[in-house]
Amino acid sequence: MTQRLFFLLPLLIFAVLAGYFLWGLSPDRDPQALPSAMIDRPTPEFDLPPVPGLPQPGLASADLAQGEVVMVNFFASWCVPCRAEHPYLTELAERSGVPLYGINHRDKPEAAVAWLEELGNPYRRIGADSGRGAVEWGVSGVPETFILDGEGRIRYHHRGPLVGDLIEKEVEPMLRALRP
Repeated sequence: MTQRLFFLLPLLIFAVLAGYFLWGLSPDRDPQALPSAMIDRPTPEFDLPPVPGLPQPGLASADLAQGEVVMVNFFASWCVPCRAEHPYLTELAERSGVPLYGINHRDKPEAAVAWLEELGNPYRRIGADSGRGAVEWGVSGVPETFILDGEGRIRYHHRGPLVGDLIEKEVEPMLRALRP
């Protein structure tokens, strides 16, 4: 009996682990659907210098607590999804009238300047982040976008590019709900 149990125990452990990994790889599981720990929290304290070569000043937490709904977008010139997202963000900022602030994440200043000259610059202010700002915001990669209410509290956080139906189904309703 113990010999049979000795044989079945590793087989049972393997079956449980295999089932767990198969469940994790199933197509209906969305890796972007991780809940953000930042929702309903105040904007983290930060003060980022400007990107050298750009006309905008840097960005600090005090710039975001001005009594209006704002969007904050972490981006980088080396980020392919950021390039795909950029025209959508530009159009959203123009159409909605909601100020868009940028945080240039771990980027070479000359690359960021060239990227924004090529694609257009929709940002009101841009801070140059060496990585510490991303840690404060809980950013795991770029692009990531946050929506803050008029009191400077984070109300929405999206990991990945904001494109297509996502803007219409999630972002615009959130902006309408937060604006007076």
